[in-house]
Amino acid sequence: MASRVAVITDSKHRIDWHAVAHSADRADQAVAAVDSEFTAYPLRQLAGAALQRAADLGAEHADFRAERIRGQQIGLSDGNLETLYDSDELGLAVRVVVDGTWGFASAVDLTADAAARAAAAAVDVARVAAAVNTERIELAPEPAHGDVTWVSACQVDPFSVSVSDKIALLAGWSSGLLAREQIDHVDASLLQVKECKFYSDGATTATQQRVRLHPSVTAVAVEAGGRFETMRTLAPPAGRGYEFLAGPGAGGWDFAAELAEMPGLLAAKLAAPSVQPGTYDLVIDPSNLWLTIHESIGHATELDRALGYEAAYAGTSFATPDKLGTLQYGSGLMHVTADRTAEHGLATVGYDDEGVAAQSWDLISGGVLTGFQLDRRMASMLGCRSNGCAFADSPGHMPIQRMPNVSLQPAAGGPSTEELIAGVEHGIYVVGDKSWSIDMQRYNFQFTGQRFFRIAGGRLAGQLRDVAYQATTTAFWNSVEAVGGPQGYVLGGAFNCGKGQPSQVAPVSHGCPAVLLRGIRILNTAQEAAA
Repeated sequence: MASRVAVITDSKHRIDWHAVAHSADRADQAVAAVDSEFTAYPLRQLAGAALQRAADLGAEHADFRAERIRGQQIGLSDGNLETLYDSDELGLAVRVVVDGTWGFASAVDLTADAAARAAAAAVDVARVAAAVNTERIELAPEPAHGDVTWVSACQVDPFSVSVSDKIALLAGWSSGLLAREQIDHVDASLLQVKECKFYSDGATTATQQRVRLHPSVTAVAVEAGGRFETMRTLAPPAGRGYEFLAGPGAGGWDFAAELAEMPGLLAAKLAAPSVQPGTYDLVIDPSNLWLTIHESIGHATELDRALGYEAAYAGTSFATPDKLGTLQYGSGLMHVTADRTAEHGLATVGYDDEGVAAQSWDLISGGVLTGFQLDRRMASMLGCRSNGCAFADSPGHMPIQRMPNVSLQPAAGGPSTEELIAGVEHGIYVVGDKSWSIDMQRYNFQFTGQRFFRIAGGRLAGQLRDVAYQATTTAFWNSVEAVGGPQGYVLGGAFNCGKGQPSQVAPVSHGCPAVLLRGIRILNTAQEAAA
């Protein structure tokens, strides 16, 4: 039955996966150049016009960005095309500091006149805003990097693949699932983005390109009485090209294997008993744990949030700077890094939107809070160099401090997921992310998942449903007894991390192996909803 799931039946649209896999084996032949349609614009001329105009008007600092962001989303419902749209955002932006105050303006026409007008408008904004500014803007210094180019790892540009081929692939996955008697409905989608950026502040001129995509398939099973359960694939979004869909032979995700086992898993979930609330030991799979890392560590260690600059919208953080070096965030086994350099990471870049070179650093070491995420303004407040966390999601938005790839490092020689499960007498194995809730200080939280398996005597003993785990951030992470080894490490993540006013979204990845935690409170979500 696995082949029925994986094969596209329309021979006119069959993709030559062998060729894709063969090209992916030649890693040094990855797409190595920024899209020529983008580089054909007079980017340096535009930057020169903007920076010169800003300097002539008295700006203490000025930087210029030009961007083209292409997006495509395809969605099928029960094998029928339901969503198909393309987006193409193009524009320029100028940011300045005048008399210690920010100014910003953007334009949609990529001409030297438009760039100069945007610079003048940004200076005007800063001078008007200076009347109400209470904090002088200072930027931490950054070495000049000259004229540099960076392109994310990508073997097959997803925008070079025909829409009909993509629809056929999703339709093949859908029809394979719908052919199984356990499945009543299937939603399949593919989201793709190609982001081209040009940045210059006169000292660093960076031309960059990032490609990312997110495939997803959700199956639905309905009982005669109307009760239903859903199950979504575990494939994470990835900073990769279309080769990610080609299967493990091309270094991609094994969709054939996962889709083949989904009907049986979903039927078992529908028939599973509802969990008894109480205290359990948990083994949490990377497909679920990435989101807990994101919410309870990633957001909590954003310095602008910790200092209160996001309080009006996204909240604050319990992990304040006065606790740096002393807060026992979690078990001594915890080593959490922030990283803008991880291959295939959604937040991976060569240089951020302030011209800062990508870096990797510790947030938590030996379980102790040791670092924060910084842009150049936040870094200046600490008297240190920025670690490259500035990002704007479009040319119409000003860069703000955004999350890098935040990951829990595996233990050298650490156990496999199976070995972690073997160490549990009475517990639950949690797989896949679903809903979540966390307070505005990133401290009290509750998470659910896609699949839950009862652990009895060190073995999996069938599925459970209606499961949620609840804890405080420090209690949860201090309950970690074992961290899995490198063989179980998976890079998860999301396209749509939200922050800022006006709101911006950013892609970010979180890697981790499975972990074993002792004594975590489990809620029955059905009982909680009825209460």
